[in-house]
Amino acid sequence: MGDLPVLTGLGAPTSYASAVPALDTRTPPDAAVHEREIRPLRRLRWWQTLPIALLGTLGSLMFAFPLAFGSAGARATMIGMLGLLFTAASFGWGAMAARHAGYKWPGLPRRGSGQRAGWKAIAVYTLIALAACALAVWRVAYLR
Repeated sequence: MGDLPVLTGLGAPTSYASAVPALDTRTPPDAAVHEREIRPLRRLRWWQTLPIALLGTLGSLMFAFPLAFGSAGARATMIGMLGLLFTAASFGWGAMAARHAGYKWPGLPRRGSGQRAGWKAIAVYTLIALAACALAVWRVAYLR
C-alpha cells in the first residue's frame, strides 16, 4: 500500500508517513524515572485483619464453650451472648474493612460505582443473617 495523502493546515497534501512522528528508540539513561502507581493497592494487610480474626476467634470460643460443655445458669448464658456479640462485631468489622479495601459481596455492586444493589441479593443476605441470628439466640436461650 502506498502512502495516503493527508491535508495539512496549508492545504498542501503530504504523505501520511511524514505526518506521524517517528518513535524515539534511544535507550533511557541509567537514572530513568519509571512510572508507578502513586496510590497503594487497596487490599487488606495482616495488621488490619489480625484484630478482626482475634476478636472473631475469641467470640466463637466464648459462644461455643458453654454450649459444648453443657454449662447451665445465668453465667453461661451471659458468656454465650457476649461471645455471640463479639463474633457479630468481628463479622461487621471485617465486612466494613473489606468494603473499604474495595472488595464486594457477590451480587452487590462495588462501592462508588453508582449502581443499585439487586433486591434478590439483599433478600438472600438478609435471610441468611436472620437465620444465623435466630439459631444462635435460640441455642443460647436453650442453656437456661
